Amino acid sequence: MPNLERFSKQTFTARDTNIAYRIAGCGPPILLLHGYPQTMFMWHLVADKLASEFTVVLADLRGYGDSGKPPTDSSHSPYSKRSMANDMAQLMDDLGHESFHLVGHDRGGRVAHRLARDHSAHIQSLTVLDIAPTAAMYAATDMAFARAYYHWFFLIQPAPLPETLIGGNPEFYLRRKIGSWGNISDAHSPEAMADYLRCFTPETIHASCEDYRAAATIDLIHDADDADKKLTMPVMALWGDKGVVGKTYDVIAEWEKVAENVVGSAAPSGHFIPEEAPDVFLQAFYSFLRSS
Repeated sequence: MPNLERFSKQTFTARDTNIAYRIAGCGPPILLLHGYPQTMFMWHLVADKLASEFTVVLADLRGYGDSGKPPTDSSHSPYSKRSMANDMAQLMDDLGHESFHLVGHDRGGRVAHRLARDHSAHIQSLTVLDIAPTAAMYAATDMAFARAYYHWFFLIQPAPLPETLIGGNPEFYLRRKIGSWGNISDAHSPEAMADYLRCFTPETIHASCEDYRAAATIDLIHDADDADKKLTMPVMALWGDKGVVGKTYDVIAEWEKVAENVVGSAAPSGHFIPEEAPDVFLQAFYSFLRSS
């Protein structure tokens, strides 16, 4: 993988699945979590630079990339953000990192939010990219959001409807879906797109649908259960100024409802900040850590 040559590729056996990850660098540990429908490769423009100062761990979420796709059930619990977060907590513990900085984009940001809730003692800081909290986004859904994020409502339909429709032409769907979120036509390098397409298998398509089904069911229950508890670690929220999230929500205000110490700003990009504006992301991240 270009820009990730020094990252050794490894596999961790979690409770009920395998997690693919890469690691490089030395210094304070950072865990980077990708979004839908991507893989850990989305960090390829920033990971190597971060590894000059940090121990950087890139991981594929369960159901995505080269990680396992465990069987699901009617509750969608195997693909809840709690299950995904537990995978990452176990991985970082196995690597010997008692505490670490946490960065998540898109679905990875939602996993990171749950990880910060369930394992708060281990999270030094939380950075979320181009999302508002899931419950807030559902509660404020309007026509503009539904049009832009139609996949939230498409992917949660009972199996095998979305799986079958996407499976008819998965490359077209992935290219069209990713292409509609970016601010620039070449937001994803050919190497990155090749990795996303390689991993967008029937098993991944089904698992990612389960991820969204969990988000609309069991994840909301978990969020409601601890809605009165605020995150206490420093939180930074970045969003693309050309994207939907910043135009639809007051991102800082929404995160202040769930966290005590929130900073953030818009980046000159669409949805894929680390790929569209990597230098802006790095500058904001370094500044955030220095001030935390």
